Amino acid sequence: MRESVKRLVSSILPDLSRKIDHDIPSDFVYEIETPKNKTFGDFSVNLALKLAKATGKNPRQIATAAKEIIDSKAGTFPFLKKSQVDGPGFINFFLTEESRADVLTSIKKQDEHFGESDYGKGQKVIVEFVSANPTGPLTIAHGRQAAVGDTLANILKTAGFQVQKEFYLNDAGRQVDLLGKSVLVRLKERIPFPVTFPVKFPEDGYHGEYVKEIAKQVSIVSPDLDLDDPESLKKITIFAANRLLEGIKLDLEGLGVRFDQYYSENSLYQNKFVEKVIKELSTRNNIYESEGALWFKSTDFGDDKDRVLKRSNGEYTYFTPDIAYHQTKFERGFDLLINLWGPDHHGYIPRVKAACAALGYSPDKLEVLIVQLVTLYRRGEQVRMSKRAGEYVTLKELMEEVGADATRFFFLMRRVESPLDFDLELAKEKSQDNPVYYLQYAHARICSMVEYAKRKLNPDADITCLIAKEEVALLQALGEYPELIKQAARLREPYRVVEYLRELAAAFHSFYGACRVVSDDEKVTDARLLLTDCVRIVLRNGLRILGVSQPESM
Repeated sequence: MRESVKRLVSSILPDLSRKIDHDIPSDFVYEIETPKNKTFGDFSVNLALKLAKATGKNPRQIATAAKEIIDSKAGTFPFLKKSQVDGPGFINFFLTEESRADVLTSIKKQDEHFGESDYGKGQKVIVEFVSANPTGPLTIAHGRQAAVGDTLANILKTAGFQVQKEFYLNDAGRQVDLLGKSVLVRLKERIPFPVTFPVKFPEDGYHGEYVKEIAKQVSIVSPDLDLDDPESLKKITIFAANRLLEGIKLDLEGLGVRFDQYYSENSLYQNKFVEKVIKELSTRNNIYESEGALWFKSTDFGDDKDRVLKRSNGEYTYFTPDIAYHQTKFERGFDLLINLWGPDHHGYIPRVKAACAALGYSPDKLEVLIVQLVTLYRRGEQVRMSKRAGEYVTLKELMEEVGADATRFFFLMRRVESPLDFDLELAKEKSQDNPVYYLQYAHARICSMVEYAKRKLNPDADITCLIAKEEVALLQALGEYPELIKQAARLREPYRVVEYLRELAAAFHSFYGACRVVSDDEKVTDARLLLTDCVRIVLRNGLRILGVSQPESM
């Protein structure tokens, strides 16, 4: 119905323009809101307040003029019961009972497709997230990025975008080399006799128990490996990185996250893409040499200083393959690039945008969401250590303790730019204080109710009898779902789906407490069962987007 109200307002703009003697463009921006106080109707429009700023006229007078035009065309808008002007100049709309209930017909007809739209108009979007080094188990910080990125991709797909989910695999460079050296030292520590190669743990090496476990696996798979041969280090590094990648994929699978592609950093070198991007930047006169190093003129594109691409020793910096990687995204035909990074990468954004601009691409086509860190709490005390990883709590450990559903849901409960406090005890509670349990319980209760009713749902039920305030509130909440998905897609904010579902479940529980669903009145029973089942459909659709299961019994 929001779209119907929008069309109504758009249709009166020419007449209103003449009435207030001021031009109003057809794409004039105003907001349509759902009032919290239901005495102000089903929808509220701030058109008059926005026009007042543009015209200098009294907003109340503009709103009154708009209402007169609406009233004169009343027969054109059969869904509208009445309109009224409130406050400083809000135009509030009250819908007929029949039009309010039309949402139930749409939900039953569209079922699992309810909420889908062509808002994205088929734009090709690549969402890159997690992108961890294959040098250790995934952390809870990676887990939050995984939950947010996967859910955002689901939202964008639902809103009509073509989406590819990609994991940029940092399988080249110093960190992977350190992993191999760390495993090599642990291998040598297992040997009962001396070796000529020094057994010295590398500075900034990896100390977790998982390194010892990998060393044990190497000794089983390659018992005759010559640890004094430098070539063995390459084999050990590849083996360790592959084993850790296998673990990363399993952990992500456990969280319900599946990528369309794992894009290897190594492939950028093997396919000469790094050399290609250097040549491209040189052709565009965007690099120069100084002190034996190769520099990118990033200050020409808004960065705070120029950046080194190749050091004087001939090694590329981390930044160079990142530029090449982003170039491949554009060359693969994506209209929009969305990256999810950790808070330590905030300063990296301007230089990557600068590189995009230097290559001739619009930096506005690259969006970076900074996903803030997670802090675990148990009985009010911060949880700090992991026995398995040595330095951090792993995603796998968290899922083993609270379950994948709670892990994923809790990661999504706040804006991505807000740090997240994760209450372990709350996540494990089987009570309605636990927000994910609360939603799943609402879904399961509805499934049980429909089963208990022992009657076939009537899609043609007379839903005009749904007039109790709890019923009206529930109808309004259901009607907001498609717009909510568009809003979450536009703002790139998955937490909005979480908030909506919690409000919908609260509205359902209020309705359930106030209105007896199955009674001797068949007409009312049919209508309320239909309403109840539509709540089930929207809860199910929303939980699917969040990647959370929808149990039919609990």
